[in-house]
Amino acid sequence: MSASMRTLVRPAVLRTRKGRLVYWSVLTLSLVLFTVAFIVPLYWAATGAMKSSTELAQNPPTYVPESWHPENYTKAWREMDLSRYFLNTVVLAGGAWLVQLAVQIPAAYALSKLRPRFGNVVLGLMLVTLMMPATALLVPVYLTVVDVPLFNRNLINSPSAVWLPAAANAFNIYILKNFFDRIPDELLDAAKVDGAGPLTTMWRVVLPLARPIIAVVSILSIVTAWKDFLWPLLVLPDPARQPLSVFLQRVAQDTPLNSLVAGLVMASLPLVALFLVFQRHIIAGLSAGSLKG
Repeated sequence: MSASMRTLVRPAVLRTRKGRLVYWSVLTLSLVLFTVAFIVPLYWAATGAMKSSTELAQNPPTYVPESWHPENYTKAWREMDLSRYFLNTVVLAGGAWLVQLAVQIPAAYALSKLRPRFGNVVLGLMLVTLMMPATALLVPVYLTVVDVPLFNRNLINSPSAVWLPAAANAFNIYILKNFFDRIPDELLDAAKVDGAGPLTTMWRVVLPLARPIIAVVSILSIVTAWKDFLWPLLVLPDPARQPLSVFLQRVAQDTPLNSLVAGLVMASLPLVALFLVFQRHIIAGLSAGSLKG
């Protein structure tokens, strides 16, 4: 048996009655545990928002609401003015997504296919940032946003303060570069023979092949920007410009618990819907391997 075919359990053992019993028992138990770990918090939040404040705060808790109050969702939406903060969050997440694609795709393409002289050094320096705690970069990035070098502009309370730092994501550039490395150079050489320049080759040859990994990077970018809390809190002190994550924390002390939970559930729904709609693209991108020439 080749090394690529080796597994933790030999196929001969799996063919026995005992082996099949142990295999299916472990698989079923794992699936049940993972399902419970993911579903129970969602159920708890969704039903907790439909309880009264008294019932939600009581101890021991009720697993099924004694009285259902689905109107808590509409009440929270109306009284907390969530539409404004949803719009703020969409602007921040959408802008961060577009800026990241505009910066990261050309950067990964250049490092992979154009191969600049000090490309490996640049890639190594970017990967070093992945080894550093995110909190260690807060102060230097904040100082950069307060006084942007060369332009001498203060981006505080501007969406650009969220968009521009998001583009400096070494992880996304790295996974894009790894995918571009698997695209055969013969395809790019054929485009050059037809007179295509580097930008045309990237746009017409590389990007159509890279749609699965671009989908993964897009979803990671949107999810990260949507749920980010600390950075928008620092660079968007104006309450009218803050996203949902910051707004809900700011009003938590003065908001009924069931309304707050309803707001948290509604803030999470777009991300859940995004995953359900694009889960096939996520799996395809994560499992994307080499391309056939």
